[in-house]
Amino acid sequence: MFKNIAFLLFFVSQFIYSQETIKGIVTDENNQPLLGANVFWFNTAIGTTTDENGNFTIKKSPETSSLVISYIGFETQKIDVVNNTISVILKEVKTLKEVTITKTKKGTEHSLYKVQNIQVMGQKELLKAACCNLSESFSTNPSIDVNFSDAVTGNRQIKMLGLTSPYILIAEENIPSVRGASQAYGLSFVPGTWVESIQITKGAGSVINGYESISGQINYEVLKPVNDIPFFLNVYGSQDSRYEINTHFNNKFSDKLSSTLFLHGNTRQNRNDMNNDGFLDGPIGKQVNILNRWQYNDSENGIVSFLNVRYMNDEKQAGEMSFNPDTDRLTTNAWGSEINTEKIEISNKTGYVFPDMPYQSFGFQNSFQSHKQDSYFGLSQYDIHQKSFYSNLLFNSIINNTKNKFTTGLNFSYDDYNEFVAVNFNRDFSRIDNSVGAFFEYTYDNSDNFSLVAGARVDNHNRLGTFVTPRLHIRYNPWKEAVIRASAGRGKRAANIFAENQQLFASNRNFSILNTDGKLYGLNPEIAWNYGLSFIQKFKLVGKDVEVILDYYRTDFQNQAVVDIDASPQDVLFYNLKGNSFANSFQAEFSVDLMTHLTFKTAYKYYDVQTQFVTGQMQRALQAKHRVFGNLAYETHIKDKGQQWKFDVTYNWLGEQRLPYTQSNPVQYRLDEYAKAFGTLNAQITRTFSSTFEVYVGGENMGNYKQMNGIVQNENPFGTYFDSSMIYGPTFGAMYYAGLRFKIKDKKQNHEIEELAPVKEEAHNH
Repeated sequence: MFKNIAFLLFFVSQFIYSQETIKGIVTDENNQPLLGANVFWFNTAIGTTTDENGNFTIKKSPETSSLVISYIGFETQKIDVVNNTISVILKEVKTLKEVTITKTKKGTEHSLYKVQNIQVMGQKELLKAACCNLSESFSTNPSIDVNFSDAVTGNRQIKMLGLTSPYILIAEENIPSVRGASQAYGLSFVPGTWVESIQITKGAGSVINGYESISGQINYEVLKPVNDIPFFLNVYGSQDSRYEINTHFNNKFSDKLSSTLFLHGNTRQNRNDMNNDGFLDGPIGKQVNILNRWQYNDSENGIVSFLNVRYMNDEKQAGEMSFNPDTDRLTTNAWGSEINTEKIEISNKTGYVFPDMPYQSFGFQNSFQSHKQDSYFGLSQYDIHQKSFYSNLLFNSIINNTKNKFTTGLNFSYDDYNEFVAVNFNRDFSRIDNSVGAFFEYTYDNSDNFSLVAGARVDNHNRLGTFVTPRLHIRYNPWKEAVIRASAGRGKRAANIFAENQQLFASNRNFSILNTDGKLYGLNPEIAWNYGLSFIQKFKLVGKDVEVILDYYRTDFQNQAVVDIDASPQDVLFYNLKGNSFANSFQAEFSVDLMTHLTFKTAYKYYDVQTQFVTGQMQRALQAKHRVFGNLAYETHIKDKGQQWKFDVTYNWLGEQRLPYTQSNPVQYRLDEYAKAFGTLNAQITRTFSSTFEVYVGGENMGNYKQMNGIVQNENPFGTYFDSSMIYGPTFGAMYYAGLRFKIKDKKQNHEIEELAPVKEEAHNH
């Protein structure tokens, strides 16, 4: 009886609350939510602002039924409210006589109001580097470090806060996508032109997305069919005979149902050896990548759903110039490598927003992946096939009012690994990992200057046991255009030591696992705490927009799967940490709009990454302590038909790096203790002939810097000292490329200029 009365009272209270308030969402013409839009009753002081999802809640006014919605750079709207839920689309201000008032969107945005330290890279930023795949798309972003993992495979390694990609949660629309078997090459399988935006989160991420995030999160959003154009084509060719084509077709079957077919192919068949070491500078091969994406939108009933079906096949061949896989595979005739990967993925996301309670919603995410890699490196062999299933159920609502929100849910993951390793030993590491977790995350936001997100999750893993992962994020705006953020969180993960360190197969090192009592490869799980502070200040200097960002993060490992290549140049040791291991990261970033359309951005980064190895506490090898970044971007005014020039130049300087121990080798196979500092210069010029057609040319490493000793004992790759993994810089010198982009827009889009309208004079309003 009591339960029935309590339920009735709750229902009545929710009904009364819904009748006394108006809820709604404010978006722009591209269906993107507007954060911080002003919503107030006409001729009153009663008002509120929208949250990061564009949602707002406001009490009904006894004086008027007219709501006024305004946002800087957009036309103000006055709406007569007749329902308890409304949806408002604001139009961007285009022209005012011969002066254009625009909200110029930067390529990378840093929010002052989000709780977590998130920066968003839009398509504008991604296109600055031709953007063939996501592993190559961070050259203009100072927060992500990218370098080659070895001198054979051409794979690019991603780092954040001084730690490699296994410590970064990489997700596709908040579904973990690069993990386990795909850790080494995962981002190279995502074409950049498919991506709408990338969100980079420093430090401990949200408990909603899992327990594995330690140094941060990279989440990429794929283009939405409902907003996509009918046709897009990108063609790319480079000096090293790499050719790529990207295209996608969009079809809107109805107001509610849309679909996009994404197609990608690349090939490189010419054998190049620009540094004359007898090895291919980059692998030859080909890739086919297909994605069919469906979107169902029913805004009246609060339903949105996505279905993705994807197939990818990638074939790479690397090694000596003379290597022929038909005759030389797994022989000593010539050293060679083949890495063949096949990936099948099916994923679904469905969200439901209660029509009369827009602050309350359900979300359901499911993903199945099959990732199969067959590969060999000289005489070593590595095969892995991972079949994974991931499911996440979320519920969002409020506590009393919209200042107090919460998200809770359940999570399930299943991984079936078939893994075979043949190095100095032959062993099958096949296994099944599974986990079930529950999470709760509370958010407080006073809609002004303070917000807090506190969350925790409990997981039960068949190998890691039962454990708790807490996370905390705080935001405070002390004064205008400034924000201070603090975060702390715990992460836990099972290290896939072979999949994550495949560059070591391209050497003649002996592999040894020193621990035997752990649950995975004999090792215990990695546990780390991450702490962070961030400060952002935006201001005007001589009328120009300036942004200053200061970040400090520290990661402390309680346990770590140590990969030791310093004990001996002929060995790689895997063992659990005994002692201290930490990573300190400091970054100072400065950006200024020097003049209309001319932006300068620079950053200094300091890393102190140390680990206790068997030979003592040392700085992590192949990690520069000091880095300097600079970027200069300029665009001309957009003319009547969309004609425009775009120029972008990026400089990266890396200080000296400690090289792995080689002093016990013969003299001719020894490396210096430290690699000297060097810099690289990238540039790109884009000519837009209309809103539908543009061409671009660019260059990477235009200073032609080459690491001359990229492969130790390259003349005898089956010898004792052969090692291609000691890479700290480019090995192939300068590389130039060119390409074109072509679009077909619908009638509405053809009348819109992407960023700016034709003007004689422009005023920027952020």
